Amino acid sequence: MSVALLWVVSPCDVSNGTGFLVSVREGNRIFDSSGRRNLVCNERIKRGGGKQRWSFGSWLGGAQTGSGRKFSVRSAIVATPAGEMTMSSEQMVYDVVLRQAALVKRQLRSTDELDVKKDIPIPGTLGLLSEAYDRCSEVCAEYAKTFYLGTMLMTPERRKAIWAIYVWCRRTDELVDGPNASHITPAALDRWEGRLEDVFSGRPFDMLDAALSDTVSKFPVDIQPFRDMIEGMRMDLRKSRYRNFDELYLYCYYVAGTVGLMSVPIMGIAPESKATTESVYNAALALGIANQLTNILRDVGEDARRGRVYLPQDELAQAGLSDEDIFAGRVTDKWRIFMKKQIQRARKFFDEAEKGVTELSAASRWPVLASLLLYRRILDEIEANDYNNFTKRAYVSKPKKLIALPIAYAKSLVPSTRT
Repeated sequence: MSVALLWVVSPCDVSNGTGFLVSVREGNRIFDSSGRRNLVCNERIKRGGGKQRWSFGSWLGGAQTGSGRKFSVRSAIVATPAGEMTMSSEQMVYDVVLRQAALVKRQLRSTDELDVKKDIPIPGTLGLLSEAYDRCSEVCAEYAKTFYLGTMLMTPERRKAIWAIYVWCRRTDELVDGPNASHITPAALDRWEGRLEDVFSGRPFDMLDAALSDTVSKFPVDIQPFRDMIEGMRMDLRKSRYRNFDELYLYCYYVAGTVGLMSVPIMGIAPESKATTESVYNAALALGIANQLTNILRDVGEDARRGRVYLPQDELAQAGLSDEDIFAGRVTDKWRIFMKKQIQRARKFFDEAEKGVTELSAASRWPVLASLLLYRRILDEIEANDYNNFTKRAYVSKPKKLIALPIAYAKSLVPSTRT
């Protein structure tokens, strides 16, 4: 299941239990065994040899806004089938939100231009770092064209940081969704997480890592959302069904809501905003959740062909449906009613997200709004296809995308008004 952003690069070291897939070198380019160019390997810093180590649109989302917690879907404490009381997924995620918000409150409120730490001129490194960010820019421009155009409105430091985060997220997603996904094991993800720790400790492995390492040294970005995204990849390895929305919500947070938490410190909060930092983070979280729910609803047929059902099992049963109906791809009245409710939920998350966009710094609003408007329109296309998401893929046409961009830009000019 792809995460909310269409993430980039396949790993060059893929565990097969005993070693790694063979990479074929052709000139300065490296290809994996599938014949696909392996960008991770290609970005490795030239270190003069050494053992090869494991490696890698939207604000990228739940429905809590304002200064207090609003768990509109379910309560914070839920009971297990055995009668035990446990914390709900939304409460767990909200606790992460509070930690992230506390980390950046002072830095984000100082000025519209975040007080970014400047580069330390170490001989021989600045050219390499510039090249690293240039490569991140190229990847973002190739795989997320609309979002990339939006980032060009940001300050140079902010857009470089967003590119670096985008590339890391895409590389992470490709571990379980890319051409080498069948070779990925939990141990491989553990090594990827260890490499993440090195990035945050200032020990990047390759060029793309170097860009992210530089970013997290300048901005108040916490490692926890990055760890949580990797946990989402682990879920994809071991889980193909979700009993209820509480389980699905946690998955959506791991693979998409985390991107919002990573990005807020980079996007910045408008200095004139009266909203709490927590509410801005919650809006970012809501957009990630909304995007991922939209992915799930769009890709029902595609996921079913892979033996996966990313829909709440209890809600399917309540609608008189089962996995067999999904695998059969039958568009019935029961299915239409079920889909209408799922789409309604996703739209509520989009609505919550939109409330927080005006609290971002002015230069960051357009790419976020463009992402929101375009992804929300996928839900319209599912409806236009008569809820046939088994054999028809809902997508927003290029003319509709072109119409959405100026609308998003106009909305981005609206100043913060929340008190």
